[in-house]
Amino acid sequence: MTVRIEKKIVAYKVAGKDAAETDSVTGAGNTAAEKKPAGAANENNIVRMHEKLERPEMLIGSTYKVKTPLSEHALYVTINDIVLNHGTENEKRRPFEIFINSKNMDHFQWIVALTRIVSAVFRKGGDVTFLVEELRSVFDPRGGYFKKGGKYMPSLVAEIGDAIECHMRMIGLLKDDGLDEHQRKLVAEKRAQFEAASSVKETADSGDFPEGSQLCSKCHTKAAIQMDGCLTCLNCGESKCG
Repeated sequence: MTVRIEKKIVAYKVAGKDAAETDSVTGAGNTAAEKKPAGAANENNIVRMHEKLERPEMLIGSTYKVKTPLSEHALYVTINDIVLNHGTENEKRRPFEIFINSKNMDHFQWIVALTRIVSAVFRKGGDVTFLVEELRSVFDPRGGYFKKGGKYMPSLVAEIGDAIECHMRMIGLLKDDGLDEHQRKLVAEKRAQFEAASSVKETADSGDFPEGSQLCSKCHTKAAIQMDGCLTCLNCGESKCG
């Protein structure tokens, strides 16, 4: 639209980005605002995890006990979480910092370094689930060990990563897909057949697996048994027979 100026110009100013809303000549008015989606205004109010987010006075945390045959004293892994967008539909609980404590001072330096680095990654935001695989991929040159339940841990660092994974699943950051109905049925049938054939009774600890079980290459648990010429895991359902 062309506007004819018939008076002398005595002053001027540079139009801002909101000029369309205040332009009385074109009558644009609130056209941009009317076209904006209903939920777009609330999108800018959503708080996301970033490194400049200030630490609240109080954080919600969980402590995990890590007892390994490598040390007489246990490690206590504490992970504190921050609640973002509290009381709204966008409320999320995300890990903010980690502390590891033990009476054993042999690993003091690298444990302090590890906690500071992991805490910094937590506060950076984004997808932090990659930490689990990175830590669980660390192998001890002296060899690993089996934890309670028959799960193989290649190193102490890997078990710390396992504790972080348990915490991420607990707060919903990682989804636990678990076994489907067919796999659960297969595992139950194989276990019943094996125990009937070898007359092995279940122990009080439901996490124990039959004696002589082999290490599963998928879930790293000593729960794979040989039946009918096929190696089948009683923990995750992995089978060489497909």
